Amino acid sequence: MDISQAVTPGQRLGYAQDYVAGPGTYERDGLLYASVVGLRQITEQSQGLPIITVSKEKEQSAVPEVGNIITGKIIRVNPTQAMVAIKVVDKVPCKEDFMGVIRIQDVRATEKDKVKIYQSFRPGDIIKAEVISLGDARSYFLSTAKNELGVIFATSLAGATMIPISWQEMQCPITKAIEYRKCAKPV
Repeated sequence: MDISQAVTPGQRLGYAQDYVAGPGTYERDGLLYASVVGLRQITEQSQGLPIITVSKEKEQSAVPEVGNIITGKIIRVNPTQAMVAIKVVDKVPCKEDFMGVIRIQDVRATEKDKVKIYQSFRPGDIIKAEVISLGDARSYFLSTAKNELGVIFATSLAGATMIPISWQEMQCPITKAIEYRKCAKPV
């Protein structure tokens, strides 16, 4: 049996001795309170106390945090950085638009002084990167310095999906032209 009621954070839900605290709730001084806005649900158990939970009415969008692995699309490239539209955070699609920046020093771990952004990324490339900092007000700072991070999908000038042939080159299967990219090592 489920009973639902809308609640707000801090609203008292019941006594801790009568319910098991579930997600969206917390206990203080023997009382249970809502920690999020949502619907209170009481789920009866076959054994033991019923579980009280508060679930959000609509799911929140995935928000990037330091250490998360993101999947994004290169939007713009200039000599010092590449702009990324973040699409997925740790395998959870983003409902909102987040922007990220890959600075020239964050492209790879070695030979940072020899990195050329245009030889690492091109607009339209799909990349995997790690969030290394919350950055400035406009965007997150991202890094592709690990082997498993970098370009995972690229399209050639001929419009074909390119095939990685080394950690820094991709080849068009139609024209056999080789283009430079910072390729992600397949996992």
